[in-house]
Amino acid sequence: MTGISVIANPQLRHNMHYPDTTMAYWAPSMAALYGDRLAVVDGERTCTFGELGQRSAQFAGALRQAGVGVGDVVLLHLGNCVEFLQAYYGCLQAGTTVTLVNPLQPELGLRKQIEETSAVAAVTQSSQLRTLLAASSGTSVRTIVMVQDTEGALDTPEPVVAFDAFIADLPTEFTPASVRSDDIAHIAFTGGTTGVSKGVRVLHRNVVGNITQMCGWRTGHELEAGPDGLVTPRRIDGLDVRGPTPGTGATIVVSPLFHAHSLLNTSFLLISGLTQVFAGRFEPGRMLELIEKHEATYLTGSPAMWHALSVHPDATVRNTDSVCVVSSGAAPIDSVTLAALRRAFPKALVVEGYGLTEATCVVTAAPLINGSEYRQSSVGLPIFDTEIQIRDQLDRKTVLGENERGELWVRGPQVTDGYLGHPETTAEQFVDGWLDTGDIAYLDSDGYLFICDRAKDMLIYKGYNVYPRELEEILVSHPAISTAAVVGREVGSNGQEPVAFVVMIPGAEFDAEQIKAFVAEQVLPYKKIREVVEVELLPTSAAGKVLKTDLRSRLLESVDQKGGSR
Repeated sequence: MTGISVIANPQLRHNMHYPDTTMAYWAPSMAALYGDRLAVVDGERTCTFGELGQRSAQFAGALRQAGVGVGDVVLLHLGNCVEFLQAYYGCLQAGTTVTLVNPLQPELGLRKQIEETSAVAAVTQSSQLRTLLAASSGTSVRTIVMVQDTEGALDTPEPVVAFDAFIADLPTEFTPASVRSDDIAHIAFTGGTTGVSKGVRVLHRNVVGNITQMCGWRTGHELEAGPDGLVTPRRIDGLDVRGPTPGTGATIVVSPLFHAHSLLNTSFLLISGLTQVFAGRFEPGRMLELIEKHEATYLTGSPAMWHALSVHPDATVRNTDSVCVVSSGAAPIDSVTLAALRRAFPKALVVEGYGLTEATCVVTAAPLINGSEYRQSSVGLPIFDTEIQIRDQLDRKTVLGENERGELWVRGPQVTDGYLGHPETTAEQFVDGWLDTGDIAYLDSDGYLFICDRAKDMLIYKGYNVYPRELEEILVSHPAISTAAVVGREVGSNGQEPVAFVVMIPGAEFDAEQIKAFVAEQVLPYKKIREVVEVELLPTSAAGKVLKTDLRSRLLESVDQKGGSR
């Protein structure tokens, strides 16, 4: 089988050098590279790269002292805070496997993840300690480390120990554990937006590989490992990238670190020396203030965040000239939001990318190479050493030609080791080094990738394929609509008809019939929206993905299925 990804710019056909090291060396590498430079700003608290290295080493030593060994699983049950990074890099330095969890996960879901991963230790915050204690009772968890994030003292019953007490008086140096590149670094659970969340086995070589690819694609640098295993960025000769310069700049972190997109971006930006400024709960005005105050240079986020930020009144008055890159991921970005972002950040390149947990993080992205072309609605080109193919949905061995829609398959160093405890699903989706992403897409003649929809989101109405994303793009171009999502509703032998959920712009009048007519004027008859439902907000995951399972459930539960309910 052959693909059609013909990339014209020779700079984008570079083959990366991958360092012979593991994530156990990440914290000491950053400390050696950047020392007293600020690594993290967490409200009033700050942490230099040197301090991050020291406290990560202490955490690694504390794990070892607590009997947590190489290959054991540690659950990070934390929101964004400086201790998250100290614990994360400390776990990797100690050779343990990290599993990440949304700190708002209900008790039953949390217990299921503990049982599936056999976690022996957990790091949490005082605000969600009781949930963790209940979820971990009677499980394999024997050590719980708590970060104080509420006012006043909190009782810490056995086996709970405060974070600072856990690492107190331990050496600030720790020899990185001897782990192999094929050992598991993360057990990362999929978002579960279209089904049951599954744990993905992400190997050390996957994480190192994807970060190295990101460094090359975004900064024009490769990573080299010395005899001591420590990595150093090295400029790639002949690669002219308009991204951030290693050792300078800052980024504002809003996306949750327990999500792969945010965590991998953070590791890439930290090894590149950018200061991470934690914004806390997302508030557009506050984020714009932080961008100006810290002269942020590189921003990442999701379309829902970018939409709210770009239409905020402060977007026209804050100085955003320091920003050179605005990168959008986790979900498709609509053309209206894209245009608004370009107005809000006039000196920045606004680019889209595409990735998924099963491929560690990033698969494709718009290039930052001088002279490269940006394609509207495209998620860019495959990043270095990444192959993509569009295959027929029914015959998985048939590779389709340009502009033909089919399922997207990916091969590269970032493709992970499959699902934890799901051998049949792993065998179905991971085939001969290739990953079946489950996304419907097509490639143009120059190899630019266009995502149409999730295979599970695509509707078939009267024998015709209907792609919700196409309808969503039209809906958000309506002058009264802020955001929109389209899902299918079963209509017997006809298949599924499209139903739209819309969030109106404040002050705009909701008129379901007018909205349906607006879409009908721009699509073929079988693609017409059959019902419009107004909602205050679209349900989204922590990563910014619209939870279409929730919207489908709402349709099933609705008694009145007629006439644009409010």
